[in-house]
Amino acid sequence: MSIITISRGSYSMGKTVAEKVAQRLNFDIISRDVLLDASNHFNVPEIKLINAIHDAPKILDRYSRSKNAYIAYIRSSLVERALNDNLVYHGLAGHLLLKGIPHVLKVRITENLEGRIANMVKRDKISPQEARSLILADDSQRRKWTRSLYGEDTRDTALYDLSICIDKLSIDNAVDFICQAAGTKGLQTTEQGRQEIADLAVACRVKAALVDEFPNLGVACEYGNVLIYMKGRDSASGKLVKKLNNIRNNIKGINHLETHAGVEFPLDAI
Repeated sequence: MSIITISRGSYSMGKTVAEKVAQRLNFDIISRDVLLDASNHFNVPEIKLINAIHDAPKILDRYSRSKNAYIAYIRSSLVERALNDNLVYHGLAGHLLLKGIPHVLKVRITENLEGRIANMVKRDKISPQEARSLILADDSQRRKWTRSLYGEDTRDTALYDLSICIDKLSIDNAVDFICQAAGTKGLQTTEQGRQEIADLAVACRVKAALVDEFPNLGVACEYGNVLIYMKGRDSASGKLVKKLNNIRNNIKGINHLETHAGVEFPLDAI
């Protein structure tokens, strides 16, 4: 079948849509599970991972080593889950973290601000004024985070295959549209698609193993052949040589591994 990512603003009913889609298609559904996986596997407190994918980087920590590492851990955990296919992921930046995989249906759920405020007032028992302030602040944080890390705006409809506004449409209408789109031929998993996500998983494993000590690197993988792009001085360090030997022995899926220094990262590098 396929993988579905559902992006949404807070209190726009995206979580409910995701749950109903997963139930109808009999897909697994994940969101916070990815953070728990990353927290357990990489021994990082969950709150630090939550902050890494929610809080917009400040000027002083925009290129923070730890933040880069946390994003790499989250991405690796999501891709490992996505290897099994038949998955709905609703969470921040799923459409970007799985970018380039052909059988991923990227969905954006939106609702007008007044509707979101009403949803928050009803659920959290707060005033409309407080709800408005919190929602606008959250939207701003998410946009800054995405722009800082990926140079993209969450409101850009070109990032999604399907954008659904549920102001007039019902939740069930949205579910109908998503399920219909997920069943189209262009979104079915192919052998090439399986290979591409398997390669992405290998690249993510390698980056997650290196990024804490070597934060400014890119990794690409094709048919198990891993290319690591680094600064010149990093590529010559004894620490890296030791790390690479460990990676070759302990990360599955690597056929060949080599490093490149002093060159621009290719577009497919993560």
